[in-house]
Amino acid sequence: MDLIEMRKKLDSGEIGAVELTKGYLDRIKSIDSEINSYITVCESEALAQAEAAQEVIDKGEAKPLTGIPISVKDNICTDGVRTTCASRMLEDFVPVYDATAVTKLKSENFVMLGKTNMDEFAMGGSSQTSYFGGPKNPYNTGYVTGGSSGGAAASVAAGLCAAALGSDTGGSVRQPSSFCGVTGLKPTYGTVSRWGLIAFASSLDQIGVCAGSAADAGYVLNSICGKDINDATTSSIPKGGYTSMIGSDVSGLRIGVPKEFLAGTDDEVKEAVLKAAEYYRSLGCKVVECSLPSLEYAVSAYYLISSAEAASNLSRFDGIKYGYRSGLGDDYNQLIKSSRREGFGSEVKRRIMLGNYALCSGYYDAYYNNARRIRTQIRKEYADIFSECDIILTPTAPTPAYRIGAQENDPVKMYQADICTVTVNIAGLPAISTTCGYSAEGMPVGMSLIGRAFDEKTIIAACDRFESDFERRECAL
Repeated sequence: MDLIEMRKKLDSGEIGAVELTKGYLDRIKSIDSEINSYITVCESEALAQAEAAQEVIDKGEAKPLTGIPISVKDNICTDGVRTTCASRMLEDFVPVYDATAVTKLKSENFVMLGKTNMDEFAMGGSSQTSYFGGPKNPYNTGYVTGGSSGGAAASVAAGLCAAALGSDTGGSVRQPSSFCGVTGLKPTYGTVSRWGLIAFASSLDQIGVCAGSAADAGYVLNSICGKDINDATTSSIPKGGYTSMIGSDVSGLRIGVPKEFLAGTDDEVKEAVLKAAEYYRSLGCKVVECSLPSLEYAVSAYYLISSAEAASNLSRFDGIKYGYRSGLGDDYNQLIKSSRREGFGSEVKRRIMLGNYALCSGYYDAYYNNARRIRTQIRKEYADIFSECDIILTPTAPTPAYRIGAQENDPVKMYQADICTVTVNIAGLPAISTTCGYSAEGMPVGMSLIGRAFDEKTIIAACDRFESDFERRECAL
């Protein structure tokens, strides 16, 4: 069921909130040991929330997500439920407050099934850096889910929740959604509050949605967006909502296809994306080739900016205020060194070192400042494209999902795999990924639609139109 159908069945009494929640919990018990999409399952809390939601439904006061079972990525704070960031550093951390996005969902009496697996501190592209073991792809458990929101995407793909909250710093909602054959929405920077999202790179992070369709993703975004006094970067809710254009005529859209995005992709990915472009052309859309020349520098700029911000943000984890504390060390400095050495995984350490190096005097201008200049240039190039186009169509990832262990130990390959997604975060734009084909091995291939800032409703409508004519395959589980 999509979320609107689920809403109707709950409101009509055809299904009950407790019955629906138990169905998802039973399925989690049945198959998640094979997928490992959840770090923490909140069975008792979920059932209590479902009972409370049913009371609201019975009174006829249900809101859009009342009684809807949703999973939450484990770097989004949840009051009384541990939030680990998939790290030893926060293995036993239990927040005393909710992230604003969670508070908004609770105000609608949603049901939180649990906290999903991820790359440690959202640093990675396969979710295999998790301290709790990486999740597996529901289409083939020998393949990665993508990252860092791999558990969120896998939980949706395997039917272990109705939708999921994730976070996207450089493609961390869209790429795993592509690998797992679901829809992933990264909103414009500032659309959803980052209050309570444990920071990786504050100028790039944004809470997003993994869902079964573009309509479902927009449906959830309607509930979590908006201004927040705790986050000065947030913006007001746009008039009409994010699903207001679904079902409207998209034939007049001008769709740009940047040639640089297709140059380094697998043939199967390129073929599927170009076929999607032809589909839009058949609807009457104008499909034009465009260019983003700075794409070749995007990955380098992204990793310098994000690692510099990560080094700063993660300096608070010292084993003293909260988090993992080492038993080694005779003095203050040694305690901090031991706690960080033992508490962080290798990928997190790598990015902290890279970030601190880029910020050192003598290297700041050569690296960090140059990365900032590239960011400005990328924003300008997107503005130039959007002066001629309404939407930009790209691959979500250069390849479909790959086998577990195939490239996680090669940082160059892992980082370069982000080339199709990082520019959206650098420019602060919205993008949505959906399935547009399948590889010879039966793994999903994703395409992304990028929109103007705060124009999510257009890309959601265009994505929904594509999904209405594209036949998705069921995952193996």
